[in-house]
Formats: sequence, C-alpha cells, structure tokens
Amino acid sequence: MDFKKLAALYKDELMDNVLPFWLKHSQDHEFGGYFTCLDRQGNVFDTDKFIWLQGREVWLFSMLYNKVEKRREWLDCAIQGGEFLKKYGHDGNYNWYFSLDRMGRPLVDPYNIFSYTFATMAFGQLSLATGNQEYADIAKKTFEIILSKVDNPKGKWNKLHSGTRDLKNFALPMIMCNLALEIEHLLDKDYLKKTMEVCIREVMEVFYRPELGGIIVENVQSNGELSDSFEGRQVTPGHDIEAMWFIMDLGKRLNRPELIEKAKNVTLTMLDYGWDKEYGGIYYFMDRKGCPPQQLEWDQKLWWVHIETLISLLKGYQLTGDKKCLEWFEKVHDYTWGHFKDSEYPEWFGYLNRRGEVLLPLKGGKWKGCFHVPRGLYQCWTVLEEIIKSE
Repeated sequence: MDFKKLAALYKDELMDNVLPFWLKHSQDHEFGGYFTCLDRQGNVFDTDKFIWLQGREVWLFSMLYNKVEKRREWLDCAIQGGEFLKKYGHDGNYNWYFSLDRMGRPLVDPYNIFSYTFATMAFGQLSLATGNQEYADIAKKTFEIILSKVDNPKGKWNKLHSGTRDLKNFALPMIMCNLALEIEHLLDKDYLKKTMEVCIREVMEVFYRPELGGIIVENVQSNGELSDSFEGRQVTPGHDIEAMWFIMDLGKRLNRPELIEKAKNVTLTMLDYGWDKEYGGIYYFMDRKGCPPQQLEWDQKLWWVHIETLISLLKGYQLTGDKKCLEWFEKVHDYTWGHFKDSEYPEWFGYLNRRGEVLLPLKGGKWKGCFHVPRGLYQCWTVLEEIIKSE
C-alpha cells in the first residue's frame, strides 16, 4: 500500500475540495452562523440553523486553525459562527436549543444532548484558537450542565416513561470519550481522569457484550442487562466503530496498550458484522437477533459510517500493526471513494441506498454538516503521515 500517495489524496481532498466548499457556501454573512442545507452544487435549500451542526463547524475550523495552519479565513469563519451561537444558541443559561431560524430565533427547545456536547467542543477549540476566556467559560459551563444531567435521572436525555423499561443509550458515554480529550485543557486533572475511566468502563464493559460475540449494543437496561425490545436489540455498526477510535486515542493518552488492542478487535468484529456481503458497504442499523429493525432506513449506506470506519482502521493498524486493519482499510476506502465522492462537484454525498446508488444528492442538510467528511479526511491524512514517519 502506497501510504505517501494515500496521505496526499486525503490531504488534497480536504484542502482543495471540501474546505473551500464550506467556506464559500455555508457562511451566512448577513445574519451570522452557517447554512447546512446545501444541494449538490452548494445552493442553500433551507435556512434553518441546527445548533449541533453550527457547533461542529465552529469546532472544525477552530481545530484546523489550531492544528494545521494559522489561516485567517478559517479563524474568521469559526469566530463568526461562535459569536452567532453565543448570542442566539442558548436560553441565557447555556441550555442549548436544537434549532433556530435564519435570524437566530429559537424553533426547537433544548432537548438534544448533541447540542450541548458540540457547543462544548466548539467553544473549547475556539478558546484555544483565540485565547478568549469567555469562550473557555462557555465550554466549561456547558460541560457542567451535561454532567449534571448525566447523573440526575430526572434530567435524562430521553422521553421514556421511567420505571417500566429504563434504558441507557450508548451515544452519551461514547461522545464523552471524545469530549474529555477535546476539552482536556479546561479540566482539572483528577476530574478528567475520573471522567475518562467512567466512559471507558461504560463503553468497553457495559455496552460491549462478549456473550454476543463481542459486539456493542446501542441500549441496555439501567442495571446493565440486555433488553429484548426494538431498542435493546439495536446495533449501530458505525457508532460502535467510531467510538473505537475515541477509545484508541484514550488508550494512547493513558498508555494502555491492552485497551487499544481490544478497541482494534472490536473494530474488526463490528465491521465484519455490519458489512453487507451482497452489495458492499456497512449497514446503518441492525437487529442483534436478526428481527426486522424498526428503522425503515436500516439498510442505507451513510457517509459518516464509512468515513469513521476508515479512521478506526488506520489507527488500529498504526497502534497495533495488525495487517487485517489494512486489508479492511483498502476495501472500505475503495467503497467510500467510489460511492460517496461526487466526481463533478465538491463535497461528498451522504446517503446511498443499499445497492450503493445516491439516494439524496444533497451535500448538507439537517443531519449532515461540515464535520464527518473534513474531520475524517484530516484524521486519515495525519495518521497516514505518522505511519510514513514511523516506517
């Protein structure tokens, strides 16, 4: 495998194709913030602003400014989005709305954990990029709210009636694994360590199920037992594989090679489990008992699932040397670049049907923004560069 050629491919795609697309088409220069509903060519087809996607774009351009190059246009893009979020994104007490109209008036009240986590990530990186203490304070305050709701059953992030089937969901501990490292510079050392340990335990001991062949389930009962229900049988391969590179990062940070090894093995298990043996690509949702899944889009192939998988496979190879990661990487790389990359216009398609045909030609919408494609390209490029150096 030609790592140099691959590194250049991922870097050029990021710098020459994807970032210019978002810089040009997503910024709302009149009212601030970003448009995310962009058609194939980059035209805006809806002006609503979704807080978690606003936060992701602030985070992305701040992160690139911090880690790649001090480009003024990246910082300007991040600051204008951050200012829009600071002014309109919350209720005054850092409870973050789900969505706003174009001018910044709230449309959907605070209910979604991801509005909070991505606001935290956004202001954490933006504070690093600017040295602005106000941004650091917003990140810290929001993080405290997330933690207070995690531990408080009445502040749960779901609509389930308590006492009948109390389930806990994989998304929160998974995102916290990433969040802890993201805002490490803002947290007390002991507190950070405790948060990391709790997340690792939840992901790798509660949701990971050796008795099911080493897969991860999306929901378990609050006592940690399996639930035989739609939610309890749900497996989301993309979620699980994405979480594994967060765990590998934590394993590296905490110098725990056994944790890295386990995360690499889960990546390979989940990929084998979730791969469509007939048409290729990774299923969106599955049922661990093989029952019909409740989600009608269960067999769609989604951009983020495949891009996150590429990251986990490269990190798995880099950190353990397992050649199986490289074999799978080649297969997933070919599928991803062959199906999601638009050969005529910048940025990538997000949604394919099971056969791998484009289902929606949009480049951004209510759920797809400036995040997985550029973050994935950045991660793959930098990991490939590190592999080249070490070899």
